[in-house]
Amino acid sequence: MASNEPALDTPLPPVSLYGDAPGETETWEEWDPTEESVRPVRGRHRVAKQRGGLARSSTVLGVGVIAAVGAGGMATAQTKPPVSISLPDSISSSLPDLGSLPGVGELVSHDSPDTPKTAAARADQKIAGSPLTMTGLSTSEAEQGATDAGEALRARILQQAEQQKAGAVAEAKAAAQKAAAEKAAAEAKAKQDAAAAKAAAEKKAAEEAAAKKAEEERLAKLAASYSLPVGSYTITSTFGEAGSMWSSGHHTGLDFAAPTGTPLKAIHSGTVKSAGWAGAYGYRTVITLDDGSELWYCHQSSLAVSEGQKVSTGDVIGRVGATGNVTGPHLHLEVHTPSGTGIDPMAWLQSKGLNP
Repeated sequence: MASNEPALDTPLPPVSLYGDAPGETETWEEWDPTEESVRPVRGRHRVAKQRGGLARSSTVLGVGVIAAVGAGGMATAQTKPPVSISLPDSISSSLPDLGSLPGVGELVSHDSPDTPKTAAARADQKIAGSPLTMTGLSTSEAEQGATDAGEALRARILQQAEQQKAGAVAEAKAAAQKAAAEKAAAEAKAKQDAAAAKAAAEKKAAEEAAAKKAEEERLAKLAASYSLPVGSYTITSTFGEAGSMWSSGHHTGLDFAAPTGTPLKAIHSGTVKSAGWAGAYGYRTVITLDDGSELWYCHQSSLAVSEGQKVSTGDVIGRVGATGNVTGPHLHLEVHTPSGTGIDPMAWLQSKGLNP
């Protein structure tokens, strides 16, 4: 039977992936290797030596095209059943490992003949190692036909951007809510503090008013039991004034100037301790009060009580005069504590509700 194949000693015409002649470029169309487009390998291939020493045949040419297409990322046989391509030992031994070429490893099976795989397993392996899954697409997305790696990557980036934007919006909203809550709490605390301060001020004012009123009532009661020693007078000298007129160098009492003979009254009830002449003090009456304090009435023109006599508030005890060391008629009043220390008569009278 006649054969169309050339004889073994007949060299094949030169084949170039880049054109038949120098300077020429041959355009290749996209090749889709399927069971219908690839002839099964039959018989013995006749191989011719080309320049460069590389053995070429129609099968070798097909493998070169596959490598070129795979390297450019243009193989689109994702959804079609894979085709197993085998080479004779003499050719496959001289070729590099096709699995190391970009885009070709997915088309060439590295499994040994002893470990057959089903079509579904081979498809899963191809999808799992495809460039699509390496860009971030899941296997299920690749199986659904999302074969455009650029669009898949763009969709994944947009999805991540939306997620980050949503997270940022949520964080900003949470921060705003926290700031609003803190502001509301601060305002509430400020109002509470202001109310507490106002209540404290009102309470303090009420307490001060109550204390003042109580003191006024107390002084009013005391004033009812105390009386000024002279009805009509003029204050001429106060306690502590310095001067050469006083033997101690300063004034030791409070002077009420009044005409001679003006009645002198008991300031408070007590007992007459002494009544008589007292040198520089002239005629003097000393009355001891119930708390032990002593009141000295000095420079009298006449005495109206005697030692040991009980007197009450307002009783006449003598008359204004100018006896002793004086420059004119007046009452020289001194106040002594139970220990004998002289104090300011003005302050003592004021503490009893009296205002000379």
